[in-house]
Amino acid sequence: MPLPKAELHLHIEGTLEPELAFELAARNDVKLPYADTGELREAYRFEDLQSFLNLYYELMAVLRTEQDFADLANAYFARAAAQGVRHAEVFFDPQAHLERGVGMGTVVEGSGRALERSEREHGVSTQLIMCFLRDEPAESAMATLDSAKPYLHRITGVGLDSAEVGHPPVKFREVYEAAAALGLRRVAHAGEEGPPEYITEALDVLGVERVDHGLRCMEDPALVERLVRERVPLTLCPLSNVRLRAVDVLADHPLPAMLDAGLLCTVNSDDPAYFGGYAGDNFDAVRAALGLGEERLRELARNSFLASFLEHDEERRARYLAEVEAYEFP
Repeated sequence: MPLPKAELHLHIEGTLEPELAFELAARNDVKLPYADTGELREAYRFEDLQSFLNLYYELMAVLRTEQDFADLANAYFARAAAQGVRHAEVFFDPQAHLERGVGMGTVVEGSGRALERSEREHGVSTQLIMCFLRDEPAESAMATLDSAKPYLHRITGVGLDSAEVGHPPVKFREVYEAAAALGLRRVAHAGEEGPPEYITEALDVLGVERVDHGLRCMEDPALVERLVRERVPLTLCPLSNVRLRAVDVLADHPLPAMLDAGLLCTVNSDDPAYFGGYAGDNFDAVRAALGLGEERLRELARNSFLASFLEHDEERRARYLAEVEAYEFP
């Protein structure tokens, strides 16, 4: 039985395995530019964030119906549960679907069907976080927020993802203010490829409660002190960092130094179909490459539940934390 954990940085579109991509392509009469799943897997080799995003958006063409989104999410929850995930806060990218004619309701209601079944079928509690594409205009993000209003009963928070460099958080100040006024939780990708200043801006301008990635905070000692003092969680994605060349090899990952500094770090899978592993795989990888002991792994699991948006159900959070403390490593 794997170590119980929460997954807080997971793009549902990034769980599209080649086999499901071909299955959905056949269902929806979409022609993929790959001969078979083997050739598609070969395309999962990236030089940087943009080369990944190009394929990520290309494959979204197979997602057309509510059933497609339900099947995608259900496949993720089954895999996540097998790797010890007990709670998942799932990102989705509505703009990437809206611009190809797939409506907000199709995405949210389809994904929502799988979320509703997840705890019963997989033992995984869920929340949904709607991300804005930072390389699109802020006006598009605001229009997307407006189109989500009929579905806010299913959406816990908002996030910010896609190409980071050249798209600072301040660009989305008004969108985040509007989201806060609607009672939505706020997170944002910052400090993956972008500079430490983007992390500070996400905190001060967007009012984020959690920083996705945040790797480059280590370049700014004053920022590290602030993140420790304010207990701001960081949702790190180690295998993703290596695949996208943010870190050359996993053995060089700053996770141990970040934990030693007192940062509230969590380990997540980001886009696991593309980056070589799900949540448990990431835990196994950092354990092996970084020599993390059992108590460090337990700390990471504990952090994941402390950083989750479970304030509405502290009894559940306490139950998950008790599972972490009681866990016996094999």
